[in-house]
Amino acid sequence: MKLLFARAVHAMSLCALFAVLGFCAALHPGKQEEEDYEDVPINKTWVLSPKVYESDVTMILNKLLQGYDNKLRPDIGVRPTVIETAVYVNSIGPVDPINMTWYDGRLKFNSSMKLLMLNSNMVGKIWIPDTFFRNSRKSDAHWITTPNRLLRLWSNGRVMYTLRLTINAECYLKLHNFPMDEHSCPLEFSSYGYPRNEISYRWQRRAVEVAEQRYWRLYQFAFVGMRNTSDVAHTQSGEYVIMTIFFDLSRRMGYFTIQTYIPCSMIVVLSWVSFWINKDAVPARTSLGITTVLTMTTLSTISRKSLPKVSYVTAMDLFVSVCFIFTFAALMEYGTLHYFTSNRQSKKSKAKSNAHHKPSRMASSINIRPGPSLLQMNNIMHDDEDDFAYECLDGKDCTSFFCCFDDCRSGAWRENKMHVRVSKIDSYSRIFFPTAFGLFNLVYWIGYLYL
Repeated sequence: MKLLFARAVHAMSLCALFAVLGFCAALHPGKQEEEDYEDVPINKTWVLSPKVYESDVTMILNKLLQGYDNKLRPDIGVRPTVIETAVYVNSIGPVDPINMTWYDGRLKFNSSMKLLMLNSNMVGKIWIPDTFFRNSRKSDAHWITTPNRLLRLWSNGRVMYTLRLTINAECYLKLHNFPMDEHSCPLEFSSYGYPRNEISYRWQRRAVEVAEQRYWRLYQFAFVGMRNTSDVAHTQSGEYVIMTIFFDLSRRMGYFTIQTYIPCSMIVVLSWVSFWINKDAVPARTSLGITTVLTMTTLSTISRKSLPKVSYVTAMDLFVSVCFIFTFAALMEYGTLHYFTSNRQSKKSKAKSNAHHKPSRMASSINIRPGPSLLQMNNIMHDDEDDFAYECLDGKDCTSFFCCFDDCRSGAWRENKMHVRVSKIDSYSRIFFPTAFGLFNLVYWIGYLYL
């Protein structure tokens, strides 16, 4: 083919050189030569190629198949058959096609044609490798409108067989870093019945090629790259050569950022609004706290539906759980504040009512029994102090480090203790909650994205 193309170009160049002298006609091929060649368009350039006669191809194929046994591999009993493999990836999902090349000395022929391009009808008449995909769950060969198979025979016995497949292969995913996870999904194939002392697979020089990626429909993943390896599997039936292609994928976070991370963060921030609402507005603060907790519960349930049911904690589970804890803590903060403030106010009102009735009792005691009235008054005053101490200690432990009552600010039990004023809990929460949530996000994103 290259020789004919060179002759044609050489003839045309000489024709252009001698056109002025009128010698161009002498350089054109004769009539007999024109019958042996036909015009074939290659890359929009017309060149001369040998005519292929149907009778010649039929004669070659009939001679090749005389005494040919397609049940036997080439060079059986002599040496292993070496099969060169290559894969063209049309998109992640379909693998289109897989190429296999080997030499079969029984298919050598002598002819002016060095290459025979055949269709799938010839495939069933010659020996082909029994290649299968080891981690395939479902594989489909394309048969529309005819079987998508290609067969080419060279005069030296070289055979190239191409098959178009769509393969659904298993890929074991480790979702600890979901949705910031990266995976390397394998596609393994080997011979099913021939061990490596019979058939040896090896990769071609350009073993794996990839189609244009802009038409790929990888919505959740970004294609990083791929690599190919070969290994040997030791089984009871022998040692088999395994060819593996690894597809490196990285998950895109856009969907999960919009659907989970941003809503959860906004719900946590919304729960902080209650710290600026008056503590006496019980319906407002209670309804806000309950709403944020229920919303976080719904978001956590929705986020678990986007990944398989795994027993370990993923990165998204950790983030959603911490956000739930923050919203629940904001609700509990108001519950604590409301309990202590309402308890304090009720006991103060009770003490005021008792003080309002006690002077009359003291006066009556003084008028009736002036002698022991002072002792009785002292006893009453002593009882008031005991009541005051009991009121201060009721419902809490003032011997602990924290004491949440202003009335406990003085006394022997307050020595070397830290006093926390209940009315200032909201002020403390306005600083503590945003700071703690910001530190968590800093550690979370640095840890999962860069470590």
